[in-house]
Amino acid sequence: MNNSIVILGSVRRNGNTGRFVDWIIAGTGIEVIDLNEIEISPFDYEHNNIEDDFLLTMNHILKHENIIFASPVYWFFMSAQMKVFIDRLSDFISVDSIKEKGRQLRGKKGYVVSTSINEFAYASFIDSFSSTFKCLGIKPALFLHLDCKNGFVQEEFNENVTDFINDISK
Repeated sequence: MNNSIVILGSVRRNGNTGRFVDWIIAGTGIEVIDLNEIEISPFDYEHNNIEDDFLLTMNHILKHENIIFASPVYWFFMSAQMKVFIDRLSDFISVDSIKEKGRQLRGKKGYVVSTSINEFAYASFIDSFSSTFKCLGIKPALFLHLDCKNGFVQEEFNENVTDFINDISK
């Protein structure tokens, strides 16, 4: 399962989304990149931030076929950490020296896992990832949202998460 990697964008590593990610990766060998632990600056049209951790992180992510984006739903959208990361993917479109590297995202599978206190993730949340995947040539795979209005009750999600783990294991 080392062909998968998780990009975690959450304020609380041990919150609902972090616990969800820990459940997915338990015993699988899937690595987690916690966006809180690396330095990625916001997108900059002048590209003065090219020396932060973004390219190093992307070089590692590109070694994997399955990219799992994990974010809680905040105000109808992804977390701020995930938004900064997604915005920086623009570097692959706007910086000539790394455009070829960005093309390596084509054909990768993109998964999204999320949590919130609602039964479903908002369309705005889902569409932001779908549009990003389409723009970069990432094949949309599975999307899984957990309703945590009653807290993170693992027993309530067993079947869905087991199916998700089986899907990324293929």
